[in-house]
Amino acid sequence: MRRFHAHESSRALALNGVALATFGQRVLGFFADLVLVVALWVPLEVGWRVYVLHETKIELSWDFHEIGNVVAALLYWGLANYFGNGQTPGKWVARTRAVSLTGERMGGWQSVERALGYGAAVLEGGLGFAQFFWDKNRMCAQDRLAETIVVDVRRSK
Repeated sequence: MRRFHAHESSRALALNGVALATFGQRVLGFFADLVLVVALWVPLEVGWRVYVLHETKIELSWDFHEIGNVVAALLYWGLANYFGNGQTPGKWVARTRAVSLTGERMGGWQSVERALGYGAAVLEGGLGFAQFFWDKNRMCAQDRLAETIVVDVRRSK
């Protein structure tokens, strides 16, 4: 017989009072990561089109209608969150970290959920990011989806 396990209560108590990242820090971290993912995607996309598809005229565009863009973003944010335990290179620049509300470490699926949450925030016309302003824990769409918060690592020590 399965029973309900309130997994976040002890973790929530452990995080109680931690300093949350500001909106400016979150914007800086997101755009730094976006620049990095595009910088990684461009040579891979060009190589794919030249050497695999044998295209001679290459026009690149970054939008979320291209499968290569979606795959690059998911891989970048998913792997960076997992291996950095919530601190992607952009979050390192902004001195922030995504922290799991369910455990000490960000899991693989939780990292992918967070990456998918960025897509959800964009698809909502940016409203997913604006949720920061009315949520008491400053959670955006990606935070809710992945059950994370973003903390200011400068003030959390």
